[in-house]
Amino acid sequence: MLDGPSKPTESIDTALSKAEKRKLYSGHLREPLLTELGNDEIRFSEDAVQLLKFHGSYQQNHRELRKTDKIKCWQMMLRLRNPGGRVPAQLFSALDDLSNQYGNGTLRITTRQAFQMHGIPKADLKTVIGTIIENLGSTLAACGDINRNVMAPAAPFENNGYPAARKLADEIADLLSPKAAEGSYLDMWVDGDLSYRFKPAKPVKQARERQFAEGVFSGSKDEPIYGDTYLPRKFKVAVTVSGDNSVDLLTQDIGLVLFTNKNGTMRGCNVYVGGGLGRTHNQDDTFARIADPLGYVEAENIFDLLQSIMALQRDHGDREVRKHARMKYLLHKRGIEWFRETLIKDYFKRDIKKLINEAPAKLMDYLGWHRQKPGLWFVGLPFMCGRLEGDIKAGIRSIVERYQLEIRLTPNQDLLLCNIGSSQKSSIKAELAELGFELPAEVAPLVRHALACPALPTCGLAVTESERILPDVLERLESQLNNLEIKKSILVRMTGCPNGCARPYMAELGLVGSGVNQYQLWLGGSANLQRLARPFLQKMPLEDLEATIEPLLLSWKDAGGRRGFGEHITKLGDATVQEMLKVPG
Repeated sequence: MLDGPSKPTESIDTALSKAEKRKLYSGHLREPLLTELGNDEIRFSEDAVQLLKFHGSYQQNHRELRKTDKIKCWQMMLRLRNPGGRVPAQLFSALDDLSNQYGNGTLRITTRQAFQMHGIPKADLKTVIGTIIENLGSTLAACGDINRNVMAPAAPFENNGYPAARKLADEIADLLSPKAAEGSYLDMWVDGDLSYRFKPAKPVKQARERQFAEGVFSGSKDEPIYGDTYLPRKFKVAVTVSGDNSVDLLTQDIGLVLFTNKNGTMRGCNVYVGGGLGRTHNQDDTFARIADPLGYVEAENIFDLLQSIMALQRDHGDREVRKHARMKYLLHKRGIEWFRETLIKDYFKRDIKKLINEAPAKLMDYLGWHRQKPGLWFVGLPFMCGRLEGDIKAGIRSIVERYQLEIRLTPNQDLLLCNIGSSQKSSIKAELAELGFELPAEVAPLVRHALACPALPTCGLAVTESERILPDVLERLESQLNNLEIKKSILVRMTGCPNGCARPYMAELGLVGSGVNQYQLWLGGSANLQRLARPFLQKMPLEDLEATIEPLLLSWKDAGGRRGFGEHITKLGDATVQEMLKVPG
């Protein structure tokens, strides 16, 4: 039985925003969501929709069905929590069944290494989430004002710190999981006691007990780290190893670069804070930002540091103006020195050392065959925009079930099949060939690292297309590069709105939807994701893309191609680039 909504532990501030009051009076994310799950309405109310996000789902309206089917146009998008992108065989099979029976028949790999399902009717949502939980999955905290899915390199390498990074990602997911909402979540979506699924390992359990310590404690016994109003906005954490920037580290609220001892255990982490890419068109006070270096922290203090940073953002993040609520705005306003001093003095209460040297960052994708460890292999399969559907989805399931393989999802929206025995390699290779997978060496470089968000027709924020037209855009760009006899590639990312779900602001060439078939043109990011791009055109018709960028491509070619395209743009300088952009008119 569910208890009724708990009484708010905070004093009521009449200036509290509607979003904050909604969380405060929800009884830890229960109401009115719980009540509305039991009614016959085809959609949730706005209050329930905002709480639904904490449980891993967004309500969407399929724009192309609005005029023909008033019922089916209301759908739920459901996002899983898969730390480090890990998906066991049992869970993948369940997701495949659920997507076919209740969704639109597809699964989509997100840029945060999780699966999404689309097209789920409200009436079936409890069945779908309950089935996911029963099959070792979870959707808790996949969305909402809370710590999101924790990223880590997907590759199951057994050396160079990769095992420790995967372990730390799993531990952080447990460490920063909401306490009271765990009970709400299980009680709401499944019948029977499955609370054992949320029993963390001893070090994490001990660290969670320290959430009641002075400074870190929110004042709420029900939610000691979050408080009854949770965080001001979403919160993102990623872990990686030195040199591997598959996780887009500098775009995170907290980015950790892990270093190990000789025996492979974690020695400590370089810590970066305050990254984030979401912004709003025509509002200069919203912007993309890369994280600042905070310093190096030893392994035994990492959990306390993470909880301290979250508590600082909980207390100092902007709860009045929601568009300014991400931690990046706090860093921008107060600065890294204030942040470090406040963190040490009021929360962490330990020194933070200087960063230690890292290997040069590289965008890794792990496509193709790799030795996992003696006797085991994994293979990276490319998926355009992360969409699994039709015969390929069915074929992947058949292989996963037959050989009991583990899946790992990458931030580049690709899929790794892991734990392949040496004796299984040739047969799996043949089965993959039958499904039509290209050898990774034959994947066009332009396609290999390109990303796009789902956009139309389901995302309510999209102002134009993204996923559905990215293949055509890449084909056009590939043709242009070939015609100009340019042999090097460009990192391209595309979104249907400015919220940045495909992280376009880190691309060498970013297309950000700003109107119907019109895009902002962002240029100058780096191929290894270390530098922000800059906006040069506000409303470029997509049909003008080639003519607009050709002078820049020719300039790049004339320079000898020694630098990447983004580095060439930066070297030219913004004023020169603006002059060279050919705007048809």
